[in-house]
Amino acid sequence: MTDGLDKALDIVSALITGEEVRRDGENAGLYEAYALGTEVYDRVLTILKRLNLQVYEYKDALYLTAGEGNRLFGYTNEELKKEIGVRLNRELYLCYFIIYHIMTWFYKDSGNLVLSEYVKSEHVIRAVDHSLTAIVKDLKELSLNEVEENSFKEIAMVWEDMPLVQTEDGQTRASRGSKMGFVKMVFNFLVSQELFLEAEARYYPKQRFFALMEHYFDEHKGRLYQIMRGEEDATDKQNQGQ
Repeated sequence: MTDGLDKALDIVSALITGEEVRRDGENAGLYEAYALGTEVYDRVLTILKRLNLQVYEYKDALYLTAGEGNRLFGYTNEELKKEIGVRLNRELYLCYFIIYHIMTWFYKDSGNLVLSEYVKSEHVIRAVDHSLTAIVKDLKELSLNEVEENSFKEIAMVWEDMPLVQTEDGQTRASRGSKMGFVKMVFNFLVSQELFLEAEARYYPKQRFFALMEHYFDEHKGRLYQIMRGEEDATDKQNQGQ
């Protein structure tokens, strides 16, 4: 029993300190202990639950993320705004909206990964343009409460007030002054969180991104997911009727 606890603590320690725990990595022994040992598996989940952390298994590797409201390992709204580079709550909500569309570029529904190797800022901009236009047009049909309706109106205003680009030298800089700059701020944050790699203005998702994305769509399904699925279903029906 002591060996099982020690092994579980080793796994939790490795995950918290950012080490990879995967079948084909340096910590392969820890992964095998988690995957094959019932006692170790149960103890890892118990320890992480006490710490308000969650572990996801994806393609023979373990990934850690903070639970809701975790002040030690997660971000408060104010900390997240500072980390991304925005100032206002409605700008932060726009960041969430952009991240949602980045995820749906690679994942449409349960069990359906899109075979895209990368995503570019212009792909995300087109998706956000389309979604916000559709949502604002059909607000009453989406069964939103007053707070949600006002939130979408506010992020739509933030988005629509920004020009596509701000610089004249062809260089896209992360900033709140343009759509390209705003999306780059979001991507910079995702890169800093070890979720994406950037190469020649293309953003390639890492395995950690797929692990968290799969959990979001298959298990979490927050309110934004519900609203957006309603908007997407309505768009699909409209397209079918054309």
